[in-house]
Amino acid sequence: MAGQAIQIGELARRTGCNIETIRYYEQIGLISAPLRRGRYRTYETRDVEQLSFVRRARELGFKLDEVRALLTLATDEAAACAEVRDLAAAHLHDVRARIADLRRMERVLADAVKACEAGQDPGCPLIQTLGAKAGGAGQDTISAAPWARP
Repeated sequence: MAGQAIQIGELARRTGCNIETIRYYEQIGLISAPLRRGRYRTYETRDVEQLSFVRRARELGFKLDEVRALLTLATDEAAACAEVRDLAAAHLHDVRARIADLRRMERVLADAVKACEAGQDPGCPLIQTLGAKAGGAGQDTISAAPWARP
């Protein structure tokens, strides 16, 4: 065994990962199953490095399948950097799309809050905005909540 054997609590402390998350990652095969000493899981330095890699990738918003692909590419000496770049570029595209969605959400919420503060509408503009039909032509406009009582 390379390095000092550590238990799951120490692995969690060193990586900043929750113990339940570590167990889940093991269960789905994202990280290697640990050696066992009796009823205790024991980990090595390479496990700390692998879990840290996974955690950083997750913090950057990579999905579990993308993290799995990155792990495979990271351990494959013959893997071309281009494959990693392509995966990252696709993820960057998704991140930018989410940012655009968040900006739209911000505008709708800001308009609703502004309308609430103005107090000119007979109903609550925020409730009306939340009740607007998704995907409709007036998606960013205020409309009555369909379940609201007349």
